[in-house]
Amino acid sequence: MNIEKLPSGSYRIRHTDNGITYRITVKYKPTNSEAMRLITEKMQKAPTNATVTVKDACTAYIDAKYNVLSPSTRKEYIETAKRLPEWFLQLRLSQVTYLNFQKLVNDFSATLSPKTVYNYAHFVSAVLKSQNIDIKAPQLPQKIKKPVYIPTEDDIKKVLAVLKDDEKIPIMLCCFGLRRSELCALTVDDLDGNTITINKAKVLNENKEWVEKTTKTTESTRTIVIPADIADKIRERGYIYKGHPGNIHKYLQRAQDRAGVPHFSLHKLRHFFASFLHKKGYTDRQIQEMGGWKTDNIMKMVYQHAMDLDIAKASAAEDISASIFM
Repeated sequence: MNIEKLPSGSYRIRHTDNGITYRITVKYKPTNSEAMRLITEKMQKAPTNATVTVKDACTAYIDAKYNVLSPSTRKEYIETAKRLPEWFLQLRLSQVTYLNFQKLVNDFSATLSPKTVYNYAHFVSAVLKSQNIDIKAPQLPQKIKKPVYIPTEDDIKKVLAVLKDDEKIPIMLCCFGLRRSELCALTVDDLDGNTITINKAKVLNENKEWVEKTTKTTESTRTIVIPADIADKIRERGYIYKGHPGNIHKYLQRAQDRAGVPHFSLHKLRHFFASFLHKKGYTDRQIQEMGGWKTDNIMKMVYQHAMDLDIAKASAAEDISASIFM
């Protein structure tokens, strides 16, 4: 049995019995006898792994988090559980081993992308951990590094030039870093002068219904300032976007075909937003807050990196050549 102090000041009691690890967190430092009593009580209350199946554990895991998960995450968890093969779902927890978990990952890797396999494995690991099942993590397929495409200013200008007036405003607003979910939840009431307040999002729930929820993260709740002429056009027509969320992608792709530019998703306009502002000298902190990112990790790793890399490669070639080869 192990008693460890957590950064929060609480204490975690951990005890492994017959391959099953039990954990309890308390707000005070317990004596050894108190810790053993608490662990014993938990062991007695815990359902036996001889009867609980992986399917039961998935259901219990989702139910325990149901009200704190966003509708879209809830939908993702439920669909992930349904996609697990029946041979794995019917395993009792006492039968789950590293080898059959690895087989699950191996089977998925034959037909699914590495990212999808990673998501499935992460879900299964979380479910098993919630049932105090600690087994070695399976080996995952190597992720495929895809080049990051960022639409150019010229690409966006050409697209806007061929869009209908009713279709331009959603695309223009996404150039200010909006996610599709945020755009589709906006109403005229969110516009004050030329400032838009972003405090909600429209996403699919587990019943495949479009519902409103809070923004993706606390940091995603923010305000943005848009040009006065766009704000006036929004007030004049009385709405920002009232079509089906999926239709934005459709007319964006049609416009790209007519304009003769490479296809890029609506989300790639967030890439453009961050890269453009970085190039103009805005600080990472300013870009992060305007775009509603929780941290600047993704922004630095993807958006900023993609824009600077070609320039860096050319400079590196010149510098090395001048220093060594000349």
